[in-house]
Amino acid sequence: MATQKMLKFVSTPREMPEKRSAAERSEDFHEIYREFAAQKAAEQAGRCSQCGVPYCQTHCPLHNNIPDWLRLTAEGRLEEAYRVSQSTNTFPEICGRICPQDRLCEGNCVIEQSGHGTVTIGAVEKYITDTAWENGWVTPRAPVQERSESVGIIGAGPGGLAAADMLRKQGFQVTIYDRYDRAGGLLTYGIPGFKLEKDVVMRRNKLLEDGGVEFVLNCNVGEDISFDAIRGKHDAVLIATGVYKTRDLELDNADAGGVVRAIDYLTASNKVDFGDDVPDYEDGELNANGKRVVVIGGGDTAMDCVRTAIRQGAQSVKCLYRRDRANMPGSQREVQNAEEEGVEFVWLSAPGSFSGHVTGEAAVAQEADVDGVDQVASVRIQKMRLGAPDVSGRQSPELIEGADYDEPADLVIKALGFEPEDLPKLWGVDGLEVTRWGTVKADFQTHQTSIPGVYAVGDIVRGASLVVWAIRDGREAAESIANFLTGDARVAAQ
Repeated sequence: MATQKMLKFVSTPREMPEKRSAAERSEDFHEIYREFAAQKAAEQAGRCSQCGVPYCQTHCPLHNNIPDWLRLTAEGRLEEAYRVSQSTNTFPEICGRICPQDRLCEGNCVIEQSGHGTVTIGAVEKYITDTAWENGWVTPRAPVQERSESVGIIGAGPGGLAAADMLRKQGFQVTIYDRYDRAGGLLTYGIPGFKLEKDVVMRRNKLLEDGGVEFVLNCNVGEDISFDAIRGKHDAVLIATGVYKTRDLELDNADAGGVVRAIDYLTASNKVDFGDDVPDYEDGELNANGKRVVVIGGGDTAMDCVRTAIRQGAQSVKCLYRRDRANMPGSQREVQNAEEEGVEFVWLSAPGSFSGHVTGEAAVAQEADVDGVDQVASVRIQKMRLGAPDVSGRQSPELIEGADYDEPADLVIKALGFEPEDLPKLWGVDGLEVTRWGTVKADFQTHQTSIPGVYAVGDIVRGASLVVWAIRDGREAAESIANFLTGDARVAAQ
């Protein structure tokens, strides 16, 4: 009987949850996909071929037991499906929403390779966990026994939160320090609500708090508390700060008014979504309403920016990327969503300079032959072509001489990626080794840094990467920290 509920990929076509129309979803910051109904989720889960070597599981950084929870979903055993799902993933409802499944599990689905269309793994994962929350199956798990050892975690993003969850379940005392006023890191302030509604993150934060995790928010390490003080207060420390330093452009007038960083722009938008008072949004600096917007970059952050600008009521939104569509790092699914919503992609294009007008003191300075632009009005676009491959194997963009033109712009958003802050200097830490890229040097398996008892995970070690990798790192580091604090691998494995 169970077998009859599976192997339906031959007769049942792939189907995603219904997407809200572009016109409707462009007016708000709610998620764009409607919920699966129970019957539809079971039907789509039943398309899984239950193959002998599940490449979906192999290519998932968390090695989620995907075939098993798909089968349980197809059989209507949703609570069991949730238990299996959360056994390897601290935040399955978040991964189901924001993971690039097309590059990970779904992109390696066996039936996709055979031409039948991949199983909609992400949508089913989201459905399972949302159902679990609705039915009260998700509860804070009190440890069997409290332990006296304490762990300080710097950074309340996915890596730090995942580690905190695992350590609390083993009874350790956990305190998380974060610079923002809400926990979640980029989950809270970097990813827009139309991809990840904020109540999804907030309820997970509350679950951790209810389970005994202590949060110290609005806390800048190096300013409000020293790194040495955190080390002195705790038996082990985990660095999970992420990377927040924006890669910049080496152009004339790169700091002109109207040229802003993606992280500032997205944070302001998310704070407004929370109902916070954001002066830089109110005065228009970080608000795209009525403006001609140009976003520079081709990653997922750039996609978040262009789609946010549409929702803020921009007059026009254009995305400049120096390579073509096939070579962009962002999700193709996100590009399609953006195009549906009215974003124009200008492929094989890069900014050459910013020009505009000057006012006030800047105008006086210009009369004295001092160059400067007070407010951006246009971007000089340089057209590119793809030449020989670079070290990554992708073709390198080359400038086409004489093809430049000016693109009017009132707001330019730099979404060129993120780099690590200089933590040893910022925190005044001696002995914390970093790589030549500025990331913290840590063992790939134990996540131990050069300082005994200090561990590091996520983007501050990997460079800008995926949420799912940060979750994996956090879970692995929790095991190493537990072993370090107890000297007992059995405790770490609980």
